[in-house]
Order: sequence, then C-alpha cells, then structure tokens
Amino acid sequence: MDGEHSALSGVERDRDRLPPIYTSSPPTGFVRGAKQPFPSLGSFISTLSQRRDAGGRGLAGGGMTGTLSSTQWLRHGRELPPICSDVRQKQRLSIDTLPPEVKAPFPSDPVIPLRTKTTKEFQEDMDRAVQSGDWREVREFYLTTFDSFIEINAAFKREANGSFNTIDDSGVNAKFVNAVYDALLSTPQDIQKSVLKGIINSLLREWKGPRTKDDLRAYFILVQNPQYSSTSTYVIYAHLLRQIAALSEADHHFLVHWLKKLSARRFRQLVERLLQFISTRLFPAEPDELPPLAKCSWWIPSATKVLGLFNAANSVSSPPIMPFTDFYNITLEHIDFMEEYRTWQNYGNSNRFSFCQFPFILSTVVKKAIIQKDSEQQMISQARQSLVSKVSRRQRVDMNLLFLNIKVRRAQLLSDSLDELTRKRCDLKKKLRVTFVGEAGLDMGGLTKEWFLLLVRQIFHTDYGMFTYMKDSRCHWFSSWKCDNYSEFQLVGTLMGLAVYNSIALDIHFPLYCYRKLLTPPTAPCDQNALIGMATASLDDLQQIMPELAHGLGELLSYEGNVEEDFYLSFQVLQEEMGVVKSYNLKPGGDKISVTKQNRKEYVQLYVDFLLNKSISKQFAAFYHGFHSVCASDALMLLRPEEVEMLVCGSPELDMSALQKAAQYEGYGKTDTTVRCFWDVVLAFPLELQKKLLHFATGSDRVPVGGMADLNFKISKIDVPTDWLPISHTCFNQICLPPYRNRKELKHKLTIAISNAEGFGLE
Repeated sequence: MDGEHSALSGVERDRDRLPPIYTSSPPTGFVRGAKQPFPSLGSFISTLSQRRDAGGRGLAGGGMTGTLSSTQWLRHGRELPPICSDVRQKQRLSIDTLPPEVKAPFPSDPVIPLRTKTTKEFQEDMDRAVQSGDWREVREFYLTTFDSFIEINAAFKREANGSFNTIDDSGVNAKFVNAVYDALLSTPQDIQKSVLKGIINSLLREWKGPRTKDDLRAYFILVQNPQYSSTSTYVIYAHLLRQIAALSEADHHFLVHWLKKLSARRFRQLVERLLQFISTRLFPAEPDELPPLAKCSWWIPSATKVLGLFNAANSVSSPPIMPFTDFYNITLEHIDFMEEYRTWQNYGNSNRFSFCQFPFILSTVVKKAIIQKDSEQQMISQARQSLVSKVSRRQRVDMNLLFLNIKVRRAQLLSDSLDELTRKRCDLKKKLRVTFVGEAGLDMGGLTKEWFLLLVRQIFHTDYGMFTYMKDSRCHWFSSWKCDNYSEFQLVGTLMGLAVYNSIALDIHFPLYCYRKLLTPPTAPCDQNALIGMATASLDDLQQIMPELAHGLGELLSYEGNVEEDFYLSFQVLQEEMGVVKSYNLKPGGDKISVTKQNRKEYVQLYVDFLLNKSISKQFAAFYHGFHSVCASDALMLLRPEEVEMLVCGSPELDMSALQKAAQYEGYGKTDTTVRCFWDVVLAFPLELQKKLLHFATGSDRVPVGGMADLNFKISKIDVPTDWLPISHTCFNQICLPPYRNRKELKHKLTIAISNAEGFGLE
C-alpha cells in the first residue's frame, strides 16, 4: 500500500450508537494529488538531531535516540515517513538484526510513572518564573510532560495507573490541562519549541498492536494544544490529525464522547482551528508558506475527518454545544464544489476524497448552488429529450416544450393548478412558466412567484381543511381525516419541490420534524410499498407541534402516584375527524390494556408515533412523493432538515439595512433626495409593511439563502409625474420610483402601491 494514502481507511458508522461523521457513504480511503514515495527508515533516522541532554529521552525502540528539531520538521515536512501502522510495519527493522543489548520485550502495558504536580503548584511555578525570570522549573516540567504519551498520561491522568476505560470519563484532569495550555504561549520561545519537539517524538514512536486508552488520552490532550494556530506548526498538526483520523471506529467512539465534555469555549476553539487549517491549506497566504499540496494530499482529508468527530460530539450533546452552522467552512464556497459533487457521485464508496462525504462542512449556500446546478442539468436534459423527440418525428418544434407551462384562472386557482401539474407531470423538471388567463403579464419570474404565493395562501387556509394551524406552536400540521384521494397533498409536495427546483422561497410554516420526515429516506425508494416518512418521533418532536399535549405526556411520565387509578387511561386514543370522534388502538387489544407506571413509557412512545406518523401516513406519503417527484437528486442526501426548511422557506428575518447596503441604482445615485427619502421611510416601516415592500419588489416576502445581497435589488428612476405610484418588475427584483420631492409624498405613494400589489388587473 502506498504510504501517502493509507492512513485513513473507511469504516461503517454504527448509526445506533453515534451520529454519523458522514451522512453519505464514507470513503474507504483518501486520494488527493499525486502519490509520493518516502525515504527509507535509515535516511529518516539520519535527520534526527542530537539528544538535548545526556539523560533525555529518545524514541522508543532501543537504539534510536535523539529528537527531531522543529525547524527540520517545518523545512522537510513532506519528506517525513507516513504515520500509520501498516506502513511502519513495512519499514520496521527486524529485531533479529539488532544488537543483543537493545533486544527487549515491547511493554504491552507500560507502567505510568507517578507525577504529583497539581494545578495550584504549576501556577505557583509560573508566577515565580514570571517574577524572577528563572524558567528552569517550568522548562523541565514542559520538557518532561510532552516527551512521550506515557509522560502525558503521567502528568494529566487523575490516577496514574487507573483504567478509566469508559466513554463517560476520560480520566483526564481537564483543569490542569487547561492551566498548562493557557500558560504555554506566554513562556519563552525555547520552552514552546521543546514542547513541539516532544510532540514530534511522541508521534514518531514505534507502537505495536492496537492503541490503548492511554494513547487515546494522549491524542485527546495533544489535539487541544494552542500552538497549532500558527502555520509554522501545521506540519506537526497535520501528522497528529492523521494519526487521530486513522484510529479505529471504537476509538473514535470514545473520543467523540470525551470531546463533548470539553467546555463550550474550548470546543469552539478547536473547531475553529480545524476550519482555519483546512482553509489555509486550500488557500495559503503565501505560496511557499506550506509544503506543496501534491506532497501532502492527506492533510485536508485527515483534518476533515477529525472535524467530523467534533461534529458527532456536537450532535450527541443535548443541547448542541454550538450551532451546526458554525461547522460551515465559508472558504469552500470558492472551490469547484460541483467537481466535489461529481467525485462524490462517481466514487462515493471508493478511495476518492470529496467534501460531500462530510456535508456538515458545506454551507447552505454551497448546497443550494449544488442543487440548483444539478437541477439545471436535469432541466436541460429534460428539454433536450423533448426537442430530440420532436425532431426525430419530423414535427414542428415549439419552444414552449422547453418549459413547464402552467395556465390558470385566478378564480379557479387550486383546481386549475392541480389539473395542470397532474397532466404535465412528465415536464416537472423543466423551467417553470406561469400564465394567468386573461392577463397580459409575461412571466419572467414574477408571475411564478405570485402563483406560488397565492396557491400556498389558499391551500393552508384553515377553511380548506388540509392542514391544521396549531396556535401554540404557530405552525401547520397535516389533518388526519381520511379520504379516497390524497392528490391535493401530493400537489403541496410538488409545489415545495418546484419551489426548491426553481429557487422560490415559500411562506410555509411546517415544524422541523416535517422536514426530517421528508428526508426519511432522503431519496425515494424504488419499492412503492416501502415505508416513507416514518421518522423516529420523540416527545421533543411533539413539543414542536403540540406543546400542551407534550407537556401533559411529560407529566404522565414523571407522575409518582398511582398512574392506573389516577389517570384511568388505556392504549386507545380518540381523534376527531370532520366533526366525528373516532377511536384507535395503539396496539392490538389496546382498549383493554390499562396504562400503568410500568408501561407508561411505551404508551407515550406509541401515542407520539401515532400522532406524528401513523395517523397521517397516507397524507404524508402523497406529500413525500410529490416533493421527490421534482427533487429526486443525490444532493438531498447532503442536507439536514433545517437546511431543507431554509431552501423551501428562505429566511423570515428581514434586514433592511443589509438590503440598503446591497442595493443597486439606475438613474439615481445613493445620495439623491428620492433615494434618501426612500430608505428613511423603509427603515422606519413596521415589519408588516417591510414584508409587503419586499413582496411588491421581488414577488416574495422571504429572504433567500444567501441573504439580502442575493436579491440583486435595484432602485430605478422613472420619468413620470410625481402623482404616479411606484411600479415594480418582480422578475428583476426592481422597484421604479418617480422623482418624489419629499419624504411625506414618497411614504404616501409607496404605502398605497405595496398595499395593493396583487395581480396585474388587466382583463
């Protein structure tokens, strides 16, 4: 095996034990750039410097003594041998060739020396050194502590030879680790260099067999070192990350649970350091600042996989230590992410690295761009097929066949839309174009936005009955009434899919759990009878939708009295459907099974599952198939439920100041009286009028994923009398203003315009 790419072998993630580091299939290895041979062990040993003193420690393994200077590491980092067990096995000298005096059995379970220095004593040593200028005691502590994994454990393990073999307790004295690292950067440079030398020694030692928990503890401690913030230490940092990434799945499981015990501040620092490392490796400030990328192609895969451990630790923490959006690496918006996507599609289960294997690092902006470009390719392919079909049959080519043409009457909006989408289901992946019958508007994007807005408003109206509005949670949920035809639910799913496909933000208020169901599974199964949308439901999920009921069930679980006599419940629930109360058993014979203290957890779980899954299974199945009939794409596998919600709905948070900064002007300058009056008025508008303005100018009152800047909002001058109202071109996100002379006049005209903006009114 080539050493340059052997350190990171793929592993199957145990999804029941731990959230996946990847949401797509993990790679079995990483290949990025050309493979490079490494020097022999003999030439490598020749690069080691003299031992720092006669009694100092060298590399384990008998006669190999001395430490490698940090300058040699930094200058020749690309020439170092790979740090992974199978490569070292090839390079290791046979014990039979060694002289008798260095033949010694490998200590399978080394005894950790006893070190008794406490946090308080260390801080006192630091205070004395700062005051006196005598750093000898502090220097000796750092020299000793970071010389080997054994010494690291001796210094920081709470009990030197305790086992601490659980995920719940790393056995590390976190307070002492923090004190030592907090002080490190304020010590003299020679001490800081000695720590780096010790880490080099530790990482280059020969290890036999699997890693022990003490080794894991050493990695856990070393990865917290603040020195890795400097690019001058990146070679050392990269080798540390490579060894951590190459650990077994079981070892990663331990590390994840130890990492989540870090303080939020430390945890964030380590995540930001990894993100910065990846960004700097991709785009170094100076060309010669780091070794050539082709010589160290494993840097980015190693760092990304270790970042995946932090992401998993964040996921298993309740609440999360930091928002998932803080794992985004904005630098990746400037790489060829479509090449990354194609690599992932073509080599997802092979040894080709792609950032798409680690979607937590990709921002919603990148994922949206991937989905859009993937959609464009599908649109082009669909249109090309239609064109070729016409030409092959020698039929006249109508350019309308390149579009999904929807023609509807305003008075029959819902039924016409349902008929059109049903009849043209084969054209759903073409570019959408909407026409309102009897109106002269040409759809350049604005009519499409209005069609979505009006249709969503009508479908979600409480009088229509498809969805129930939950006042406590201020969201919509599926009505549980039964019927023979669920095509209208499929229409809603199709609408959502078309919105994502055509980059339109919808004013829809579903709970987050709905989007989790929509990704269960993320791609529609071929088997029509396969269960879909049956996401595991918890009391927390019910809390999003029916908080009052969730609170009551929570009280049932914590009740200390006689559950059976005081609550008098059975495994049967009553539900009102179209004015009729119906009963449903949560399990066979449920009406005859009483809820007791012993079975109440089962009752609550079955009840929640019934409300959020089983009672609406047919409605949601139609909704799911409608969405995936349009958005059938591998790119959906990259998304979290929160990100699907953002793509569907955009953001409801309006920042008019950001819109002002990003605005473009035509015929006006930003300092003209009319423009200044416009922004004075708009910034003072209440939220409701700001939403109406946004809808008037863009056709939607939602903010796209990229923020206000992505709207390309333009204010243009129109040379008409000032008694005219403003007009807009929603297809271009443009508002046209007559040259109003004062703030009062502009406010009056603008308010009238944005409050009466629906439809073109042309018969």
